[in-house]
This record gives sequence, C-alpha cells and structure tokens, in this order.
Amino acid sequence: MPFLPFYIPGHKRLKIIIAGGGYAGIAALVTLLRHMPDACITIIDPSTHHIKITHLHETFRYPLEDFLIPFSTFEDRFGCRHIRAEFIAEEDVLQQCQNDGFITINDEILEFDYLLIASGAPIAKMVKSQNVLDLYDFFSTSGSRLLESRLGDLDTHEPFISVVGGGATGIQFLFEIADFLRRQHTGCKLRLIHGDERVLKQFPAGFSTHTEARMSDLDIEFYPNTRYREQQADEILLDEPDTGRQFALPSAISLLFLGKTLKMPFSANVFGQVVIHQKPLQNIFTAGDCSIYNSFGSNSMTAQSAVRKGMLAARNILRHSGTFKLLEPYFHRDLGYVVSLGPADAVGWLALEGNVVNGISAMVIKEIVEAQYDLLLTGIDTYLV
Repeated sequence: MPFLPFYIPGHKRLKIIIAGGGYAGIAALVTLLRHMPDACITIIDPSTHHIKITHLHETFRYPLEDFLIPFSTFEDRFGCRHIRAEFIAEEDVLQQCQNDGFITINDEILEFDYLLIASGAPIAKMVKSQNVLDLYDFFSTSGSRLLESRLGDLDTHEPFISVVGGGATGIQFLFEIADFLRRQHTGCKLRLIHGDERVLKQFPAGFSTHTEARMSDLDIEFYPNTRYREQQADEILLDEPDTGRQFALPSAISLLFLGKTLKMPFSANVFGQVVIHQKPLQNIFTAGDCSIYNSFGSNSMTAQSAVRKGMLAARNILRHSGTFKLLEPYFHRDLGYVVSLGPADAVGWLALEGNVVNGISAMVIKEIVEAQYDLLLTGIDTYLV
C-alpha cells in the first residue's frame, strides 16, 4: 500500500460517499482506494457514465464511446458502488448530514463516515430551438452524427454554422468543426460570435493572437463584442452592447458554448472541508468546480484543478480518520493549460502564464496531461503531490 505522509490508519473500515462522478470525484475515488483498498465507497451520480467532458470536441473525429466510461466499469475495477441519482447539496442539508451521519437517496438511507461533494458546476443553459445545439447535446451523440443529421436536411446553398462563445470550449469545437467540414467537402461556412474583443481572453494575449490568425487562415468569420440573443428559423439574432445595434445573420445551425455557471459555490477551508457560517464541517469535504477553497491554490474551473482538489480531499479524509489528524493544505497552482485548435495545432502555456507555446510543443503537453489522467482511471497515479 502506498505511503501517505501523516496518515496512520485506524482500525475502522471507512464508509465514504462521493456525490459526483466527474474529474474530482473519480480522482478522489482512486486516491482513497490506493491508500485504503477496503474502504466502502459509494458514488452518487445521475449519469450512467463518467464523461471525459474536456474531450467532447474530439467526437467529430472519434466515437463518443471513447470518452465515456460506464460507472459499472469502476464498480468492477475498484469494488465501489454507483447509485444513479442526484444529491441536492444545500447548506442546511449538509449541516444536517454532518449531525446525522447519513443521507437519503432513492428512499435508501446511506450512512457515512465522510461525505465528499464533487458535483461540479452546471453548464449555462438557454432556451433552444431545433437548430440550436449546446454542450449537453454532445453528452449523448457524437459531433459528427449531430452535424451530419442536420446538414443532410438543409437545402440552403453554402449554409452558415455559427459558434457562440470564444472561451476554451467554444474555440476547441470551432476548430474541430472546421476540420470536419473540410473533410466532408461541404459548402458550409463558419463564424464565431464572441462577447469580448478577443477570444480566450482569460489567457495571455498570445493565445488570442495565434488563435485569431488561425481563424483567418481558415476563413472563419469573427464577430467580437457581439452578444447572442436567439435563433429564429434559419437566422441568428445578435446585438452589440456597446452600440445598441441589433441585427440578424443567416445561420442554419448555431452552437452555444456559454461557459459554466456557479451561483452558490461551496466554501471550503484550506483543507477542503465545507465551511458553513464560518465553521468547518469536520466530516464533509468538497472538490472540483463546485468548490472555492480559501487558500492560495488554484480555484480555476479546469479539469486539472478538479483532479488536484479531488486527490487532496481524499488524502485529507484519510488523515482525518487516522491517529494524528494532521491535514494537508491546498496550494496547487496550475502548471499549464492547452487549448486544442483541431487535430494538428494547439496553443497553451507551460510553467509560467507568459510562456506561450503553440503547434507541436503545445500538442505534446496536451498528450502528456491526457495520458496522466487515463492512467489514473486505471488506478495508476503519476501525479506529483
């Protein structure tokens, strides 16, 4: 069994509930079982699969099944249990759970020694018409099938496809769609609608410069400082907040990537314990996009931070259950970030945010990061603490 500093196990077989089977929840599961193989762990998640959500743009090239792992696989591999349900975690509910030591799911009472809330952050939703897609549509159908089915019904000559949102998700889908349309030899044209003056504004300016140059090379129309209003029939309705101008453009299909929304994140102390009314709940931890740690560590809504928080919360659950209860503070800083620009290009930073790389160098970083997580899913941890 791997050595965990400051952890001397007790004699009790822990009962642990993980609410959320995304990046943070699965990272916590693997970490817990590395150090306590006989722990009784239950995952609560409304889906039947763990979704590698950061790869969904690649379903224009690969089958969706490549990025879905059934929770039954984790049950067989790690001996955990999956309950298909959603746990609504609110502050008063968590306070009661801390007092009672159990939760009720599907009319079943589940006792726990520790509860980890790793439910993530919901993706922004808007009212959609038939020819509008958002990220949720890619949870169940590959990108290639979604576009093929819709393009096949179009009579318009050289129809436009509009992508709304120039953040990391929108950009990655934009370039995969451009590559897909090139391979399909369609007459479709592509445009990007974005609310800021440059794409990938949350990153260094070098990200925007390289990405917008690549967009120009591919003849992708770009409408910066423009806000999406709605889709009506074969038109997209837009406005410019700075000028008040409202206008419509032809758009056979519109894809909305509006980012994540987190109205009420769970506040956590530096160790990952949920804090309510300035008091930590000793047996309830949180990790992933749904959490804000009161520490110097990264609270970015990225898979990288979610994995690190999940692993730290798991280690601290074990330490808290042991003899000394010496917990580890969360100080993780993101080591880099890569945005894919289709199958042959990428842009990212490594070590320092100003150290912008693109092309082959960025793609190599991306492959290494993805390989690390794939190994973790099999139980092999190559992450540095």
